[in-house]
Amino acid sequence: MDVELRHLRAFVEVARQRSFTRAAEKLAITQPALTRTIQQLETALRVRLFNRSSRHVELTNVGNSFLAQVERVLNELDRAMSALSEQVSIRLGFSWLMPDPWAQRTISAFERTSGSAVNLVRTDDPIQALQRHVIDVALVRGGVLPTASVKVVHLFDEPRVAIACATKSDVSRLDEVDWRDVPRWPLVENVVSGATGHWSWGPGEGPRDVIETTNYDEWVESVAADRGIGVAPAVGVRRINHPGVTFVPLVNAPPVPVELAYLPHMQELLLRRFIEVAIAAVHG
Repeated sequence: MDVELRHLRAFVEVARQRSFTRAAEKLAITQPALTRTIQQLETALRVRLFNRSSRHVELTNVGNSFLAQVERVLNELDRAMSALSEQVSIRLGFSWLMPDPWAQRTISAFERTSGSAVNLVRTDDPIQALQRHVIDVALVRGGVLPTASVKVVHLFDEPRVAIACATKSDVSRLDEVDWRDVPRWPLVENVVSGATGHWSWGPGEGPRDVIETTNYDEWVESVAADRGIGVAPAVGVRRINHPGVTFVPLVNAPPVPVELAYLPHMQELLLRRFIEVAIAAVHG
């Protein structure tokens, strides 16, 4: 019989507790199961590790010498496992404001239950970063077509709730804007990773004037400069803090799909766990 880690950990716990009863409680197993484990170890090693009596459990001389060596081996193993756990992580890519509280719930629950970390990576083009293996999973808005190389998991639909506009613009004085009226104004769109653009309307229905940007910062600054209006989810209203930008309520707008995109067979077990946690976090 091969000696397994469970044999060694059981041996160390009995040696520390000097009691099969207390050791079984610490290991959360039954006393008969613990006794069998120690007997298996002694049989495999062909030595007696403990002197047992009705009241006392004491290490033999051989057992005492073996204990020092096993504790050293287990300590080294625990340190190696701890170091490996710190190195194994999920790199979550995103291009602009992550939905809250979903992001906080997901990261907290995953790190607590997996022992691994989530490294946040801000990137203008999460899908490109995913394909270049810069990240392991991408948070994307607006819909991504799955392919043979990129898989997609739908999380939830995020409402479009406001028009972002310059504080000095005529739009800022409106009480609300209907989705059908948005094309009346030039639209600032993030063509790389934005959730709303000319593609959000049918042929001939979208805005005639489009101001193209390639990242979140360009989008905000273009809106602040009154080059056009933008469309924002609730997280944008709460967290975009630019002195030149204000918000007008938007009604009757279709929601935006929020999804996770990933490459199959990369960090497969850990990534599967992250996706499970991410889906569970949608419902709190």
